[in-house]
Amino acid sequence: MAEAQATVALNIGSQRISMGVFEPSKNGGLILKKYESSSILADPAAEMARLPQIRVAISELADTLKVGKSKLRYAISGQSVFTRFIKLPPIEDDNIEQLVAFEAQQHVPFPIDEVIWDWQLLESGAGEKEVALVAIKGDALNDMNDIVMESGLGTAEVDASPMALYNALRYNYPELEETTLLIDIGAKTCNLIYLEGNRMFTRSVAVGGASVTTAIAKEYGVSFAEAESQKCSNGMVALNTAHTSELDEATAALATVIRNALGKLPAEIARTTNYFRSQHGGSAPKRVMLAGGGANLPHVADFFQEKLRLPVEFFNPLKRISVGKGVDVDRIAAEAHLLGELVGLGLRGIDQAALEIDLVPDVVSRERDTERRKPILIGASAVLLLGLAAWAGFNVWKNGRMGEEEKALQAKVADLESYAAPLKKLSKREENLNVLSERLVNAQNARVLWVDIWDDLAHHFTSDTVWLADLDPVVGYSANGEGAADNAQSVIVSDFTQTVYGQSSLTKLKVAPPAPTSRKKSKRAAPPAPPAPMVNAIRIKGFWRGKGGYNEVYKLLDRLRADSKFFEVQPTEKLGLTLPTSLAEGSYAAPFEVTLVLKRPIPAPTPPKSQ
Repeated sequence: MAEAQATVALNIGSQRISMGVFEPSKNGGLILKKYESSSILADPAAEMARLPQIRVAISELADTLKVGKSKLRYAISGQSVFTRFIKLPPIEDDNIEQLVAFEAQQHVPFPIDEVIWDWQLLESGAGEKEVALVAIKGDALNDMNDIVMESGLGTAEVDASPMALYNALRYNYPELEETTLLIDIGAKTCNLIYLEGNRMFTRSVAVGGASVTTAIAKEYGVSFAEAESQKCSNGMVALNTAHTSELDEATAALATVIRNALGKLPAEIARTTNYFRSQHGGSAPKRVMLAGGGANLPHVADFFQEKLRLPVEFFNPLKRISVGKGVDVDRIAAEAHLLGELVGLGLRGIDQAALEIDLVPDVVSRERDTERRKPILIGASAVLLLGLAAWAGFNVWKNGRMGEEEKALQAKVADLESYAAPLKKLSKREENLNVLSERLVNAQNARVLWVDIWDDLAHHFTSDTVWLADLDPVVGYSANGEGAADNAQSVIVSDFTQTVYGQSSLTKLKVAPPAPTSRKKSKRAAPPAPPAPMVNAIRIKGFWRGKGGYNEVYKLLDRLRADSKFFEVQPTEKLGLTLPTSLAEGSYAAPFEVTLVLKRPIPAPTPPKSQ
């Protein structure tokens, strides 16, 4: 097996974003070389601002750790995914995939074509099979992946937080024999992960650090941000009357509010344990571990030990992981219980993860399909080239034996000379095959070019007060405005919405014939073919609404101008921009029109020839 490369791991939590760089050690283990984290405010009232905050946090972490444009493995929080453990009848392995696909349609509470899902077969009791099914809404995953890519990073794999934690737990505690419960207290959810031998079960409960903060804000009538500050600076979990009596009145009251907010968790844990035992044949846990940011509250371990009547300890995902010289050891020791997801992702890079769930965003899926096809095309070309070489070699060998013995010298010279032409021919054919292979690869890429152009436009040109109504590719557009009105032609006919079914809606473009090169040419000689028309711009039409909504159009154009992959946005005076600055009386919205120049012109589609 090839030597494993460094793994850049990213954990996208509801309130905490962390990143680590792992490298394989010489003994097959894992080394944490770099680590950094950042926090955002998980205020339920500011959910719309969460994605921009995540984008900024990821960019800052990438710059701090100097990971460049690496392809990373990242985990998304348990609240975003849908997890089910499904028992299957004892069937042949060849039929499992079809059965799982059928079960997925029955268990996932969304249309199956709107979700991205993956599964893995789990070890279970004799005579039956069990699979872990993980799904996420496609739009939610694609939005999150767009944020990762906007930070200059690529995507290698996408995992779910509970699965990454399970991998870290199983790797670092191989000696566990009794059933163990890992309680990961996040900002918005609490992941309950059961480990019994080689089997696992997980469930996410909608109680977390944000629930505690919300309870404090409601009790004291303060903002979420102020309540979060009080929780982090003065908060603790009240244990009993004797404990609170030793505290001052304000601290005791705050501790009691926190205890009441966490009071739902023991009941949810008991209910989940009963389900694990009755429906999955598991055993009650004998050991409890704590992880996540919510475990930072003082006395939280004592609280769970009191409620669950089980020994409680903090999870250490770095138990079998080495730490590089550039990592702050004291900080890592204090935050070790927060690194479970990063370690689980790092284990994927050295093939030491027991559970390998991969949720593939659409753009990554398209990239993988293209990469899978490239070796096939290149291999086919190589096979054809080898066949031609074998045929040529056979002919050379056959011709070499046709010489007479008395003309051995002449035959030998002729034999040597006969190699030149076949080799040149083979070299020429090789060049032709390389050109053909490149065309095939380019043709495959061109299949999704218009989709990528639309994705680029939709990603940068999106607003609550501006929307697009029409997109029209044009040829012959002049970016400086000279001759644009006379020469620019639309690829789509103006009345294409009334086009009869079966007839082309493409315009028959007018292309000027090439200038004659010589007057002495015969009149019978066929004229050279005119150059193919190229789409060099896209004219878009849309509407804006609201007071000053036209300014939003300028902002979106600036955003497109900043980092668009396909469009070269000209200065405003060269855009051919039609943008009224006020609404007509009684109108809900005002129209606008703008022409965007493509960085690279694209061959225009042509209507089919009439029969």
